[in-house]
Amino acid sequence: MDDALVRAGRALRLVLLTALSLLFLIPFYLLVRNGSASERDITSPEWTFFPTEVRWSNVTELFRDGSVPFARSLLNSALIAVATTLGTVLPASLAGYGLARIPYRHADKVFYGVLGTLTVPAAVTFVPSFVLVSSLGWISTLRGLIVPTLFSAFACFVFRQYFLGFPRELEDAAAVDGLGYWRTYWLVVVPNARPVFAAVGTIVFIGAWNSFLWPLVIGQDRNAWTVQVALSSFTTSQVVRLHELFVAAAVSILPLLALFLAFQRWIVAGVERSGID
Repeated sequence: MDDALVRAGRALRLVLLTALSLLFLIPFYLLVRNGSASERDITSPEWTFFPTEVRWSNVTELFRDGSVPFARSLLNSALIAVATTLGTVLPASLAGYGLARIPYRHADKVFYGVLGTLTVPAAVTFVPSFVLVSSLGWISTLRGLIVPTLFSAFACFVFRQYFLGFPRELEDAAAVDGLGYWRTYWLVVVPNARPVFAAVGTIVFIGAWNSFLWPLVIGQDRNAWTVQVALSSFTTSQVVRLHELFVAAAVSILPLLALFLAFQRWIVAGVERSGID
């Protein structure tokens, strides 16, 4: 009787997980289906599982569209996301390690001050940041798109919490070998903290890739558009190009899918060890 209940529970769980997986895949199906369809198929009141005419030429049309420099936008987003990730993760990890391990009587005050910035709404600092970037002449430049976004109190918090639980035995062994804090961080801590680096780096990368409002305001020149700004240009008050919008959205999520698949194991381990909720 118990074995039958166990098998029934496993079967029910399998059915439930399958149903949830299918629901999760529906948006991806819609992107591929509508991205390879014509405007008539997308707006037709009679829905078909597959488009009546598969138009892979939509991809070519997307990159040849002279009004939207989509290839340039992809490159800008890649440069911004990579630079933002590196420029955020490295300082945040150094700050987190220092707050967790280096003795300093005001460390807790500094940490609470960093956490206090999380309570400040982004809308409050948006206008001052724009004025500063404008006064520096960074409008429509990569510097203006990247530098103001590098500070992350969340990343600092996650690294500090992770390093508080880091095995002290490894650091004590490094101290016996004559290593200071700096060399201990690079030679001992970083190689053994790859999961949390992968988790935080992925979160920062996705946030930078999906950022819209700041790139919209700063990237005023078309050559400074990011992929999210380019996506918004397919829907205007004059025209809505649905087939290009869907195929562009499908192309824009490919880097994020590749990133997640490449670092999935480390991301899960980093989330478990750092306490990210």
